[in-house]
Amino acid sequence: MRRFVMFVFLLFSLRSIAQQDSSTRNKMAFLWADSVLQTLSSQERIAQLMIIRLSSMDPKTKVVTFYDDSVSALIKRYNIGGICLFQGGPVTQANLINSFQTMARTPLLICIDAEWGMGMRILDTVATLPKQMMLGAMKDSSIVYKYGQAVAEQCKRMGIQVNYAPVVDVNNNPNNPVINDRSFGEDKYKVARFGIQYMKGMQDMGVMACAKHFPGHGDVAVDSHYDLPVINKSRAQLDSLELYPFRKIFEQGIASTMIAHLYIPSIDSRPNRATSISRSNVTDLLRDQLHYNGLTFTDALDMKGVTKFFPNGEASVEALIAGNDMLCLPENISMAIAKVTAAIENKKLSSNDIDMHCRKVLIAKYLFGCSDLKPINTEGLSADLNKNVPAMTKLIAENAITLLSNKNPVFFPLIKTKKREIAYVAVGINTDNTFASAMRRDYNAVVYYFDYNKKDQEEIDQLVKKISKYKKVVIGVHNLTRIPATNFGISQQANSFVKQLQHKTKSITFLFGNAYAVKNWCNASNLVLCYEDDPVIQNTAVNMLAGHFPYKGVLPVTVCPKYRFGFGLMSR
Repeated sequence: MRRFVMFVFLLFSLRSIAQQDSSTRNKMAFLWADSVLQTLSSQERIAQLMIIRLSSMDPKTKVVTFYDDSVSALIKRYNIGGICLFQGGPVTQANLINSFQTMARTPLLICIDAEWGMGMRILDTVATLPKQMMLGAMKDSSIVYKYGQAVAEQCKRMGIQVNYAPVVDVNNNPNNPVINDRSFGEDKYKVARFGIQYMKGMQDMGVMACAKHFPGHGDVAVDSHYDLPVINKSRAQLDSLELYPFRKIFEQGIASTMIAHLYIPSIDSRPNRATSISRSNVTDLLRDQLHYNGLTFTDALDMKGVTKFFPNGEASVEALIAGNDMLCLPENISMAIAKVTAAIENKKLSSNDIDMHCRKVLIAKYLFGCSDLKPINTEGLSADLNKNVPAMTKLIAENAITLLSNKNPVFFPLIKTKKREIAYVAVGINTDNTFASAMRRDYNAVVYYFDYNKKDQEEIDQLVKKISKYKKVVIGVHNLTRIPATNFGISQQANSFVKQLQHKTKSITFLFGNAYAVKNWCNASNLVLCYEDDPVIQNTAVNMLAGHFPYKGVLPVTVCPKYRFGFGLMSR
């Protein structure tokens, strides 16, 4: 009961939802939650703790499949607690949300995993915002607050109450396949400071933020979607690094946290016991030692990091025994509810605990607007979701693009000329993008393409020879992936080609991709890291090349011995 009361205190202390006197809201929330709780059967109280998937996308074909029929059936049969949005067009999703909320006996909690805005999940017509690592290249944390507000505005427009963000994992492993550029970087202080600003930006707009992935997913080389990552660190090491941003953001009143699927023997040494289903992690560490009493969500329970060892609904039971409030994406809802019911009958769980979790969920639903829902208006929806994206992306680009080397002054700035003495070499693409078009328009540049599939060495040598005749060469590296294990999609030939140009010409290289990819070209005489490959970011980079904006960014991570966290040259 103490934890439940503290949870209520935490939520009512949030600045973002204090539109009425807190004691009044306290009373209203209790009354509403209790009145709803009394209408729920024991089975429905269990179902209120579950979040189900609305759609998925085939990674190869990119075809989106909606599960609206099965979602409708689960709402009608069990009175499920919430829905998590994934891929699919905004109008389709909005219409489905409207339909589901109408049929639900208890308002649904609509959630999304949209760390870099709606474009991360809601496809077709919605542009993405920059990822957290690009934000981590900025010095000004107030921009991260505005970013949180922009994401929250998108959420509210889509009828979403919870965004599973920010990521406050400290990414200190360059080979991390799952966090990587989703993190603000490798510095625990910056991760904490920027995470708090992102959280406040969202919660000040009335959208629940969620710190993830507790107790820290940054130092792994295994993707928990496919297996259970192991972190062999002592509790002292965890306390000094991984747990630091969580402690700080908990102190600032974040409303929820997501529990990771990790195997950390210093927390729980039982074989294959993921932190998401460990009472030592969720109750002993998170609740009792760190005194966090907000809402907890498990990471997706259909991930192999947990189902590999606890299949067929067992993960759901173990997650509740561990002390979690909400179960994200159980493999099989009917089986999970049956297993939880059996666990209560067998005294592994208590009905009082289920009621406590259910009441917390209902109070959260009230506080974040579920008691007074209005249908989502789909008119102009895509335009509304996109309206703040270009300006926000431009602001971030102006503050994040990082100058790493500037040994040749002719590029600071690059002077426009009518002569055809400048070449632009676009690596990774075979048609003009925003940067290439601007180079043609503004610098009368001759554009060359170098596809990652190019393998003929003689052809490559001839191309290097041809390009070497130009007085100045601008190189753009585009179309990178997010996967460290494949060197971010950069072929060996492309890597070698860029190095040859850097060695044989007066050149400047713009890397439009993952910061860790800089390791390929740390010896370049002139090097600019742009973090992402977006038309707005490309246009900002062209303006920086022309000297219209100064370079302000600093590295959020160490990319090689020469370029470490915090490094960045100022152009003026």
